[in-house]
Amino acid sequence: MIDFRTSSPVAGTLDVPWHAGWPSPKHDPAPEIQVHAYGEHTVILRQNKSVHFEAPFLFLLFGNDRALLLDSGATADPAHFPLRATVDVLIEGWLARHPRTPGSEPYALVVAHTHGHGDHIAGDLQFADRPHTEIVGPSLAEVREFFGFRDWPDGQVELDLGGRVLDLLPGPGHQEAAVVFHDRYTGLLFTGDSLYPGRVYVEDTAAFAATVDRLIAFCETRPVTHVLGCHIEMTTVPDEDYPRGTTYQPDEPPLQLTPGHLRRLGKALAEGESRCGEFIVVRQE
Repeated sequence: MIDFRTSSPVAGTLDVPWHAGWPSPKHDPAPEIQVHAYGEHTVILRQNKSVHFEAPFLFLLFGNDRALLLDSGATADPAHFPLRATVDVLIEGWLARHPRTPGSEPYALVVAHTHGHGDHIAGDLQFADRPHTEIVGPSLAEVREFFGFRDWPDGQVELDLGGRVLDLLPGPGHQEAAVVFHDRYTGLLFTGDSLYPGRVYVEDTAAFAATVDRLIAFCETRPVTHVLGCHIEMTTVPDEDYPRGTTYQPDEPPLQLTPGHLRRLGKALAEGESRCGEFIVVRQE
């Protein structure tokens, strides 16, 4: 059994050149999914922009009893986006390095989402017939029921992967069923599309402002090493983004942001600002 209880978050590495597409998508030599080991028990995946321009990031976290796949990408067809095959290989490799105790329950997988938009749930069907797998539906009712949220959008709940515990906070505003995940083991805060280096779309300003306030308060009491969203849409020039639909982004900034960027987002919402350097607020109301 791995002891995931730590006095401070276990560091990982984000020193990785993310593949950002190719000038000619049809001739892109890179695989459909880029895989980066943040640490022994945490994997970050990115869908190739040559497969889908959204190029979402996905996260695979291992616990003693089950793994969590956070989001399933923008493409359903495994011929173009072999997500299940990739995840199965990663799980098999992890289990080979960390064998189960004889007679223990089969190792399980939970497929959940930062929110219910199509570019984050399209790969769900690839896992529909996978043994020992639970897929959390994308609707608000399904999210609340599976995780046990009783006071939505207030309160928070825990998800235990087998000694590895995550704190889950309601995150509506970008999308009504959005959830923010905090991993106690690494200190990573997974914000989905609520904050990332790109265009932060706000569907419900009041709900979104409350979510940001909730996250700022959370970060004041918990160690947060990095804020990880699900896309990169900015260039390295402050306030300059790539146009929507871009399939080649050779001048990308890093994926990771900080709790300071959450405070900057809160200020932008309060003062009606849009361009915030590393991200852009887009109000859709």
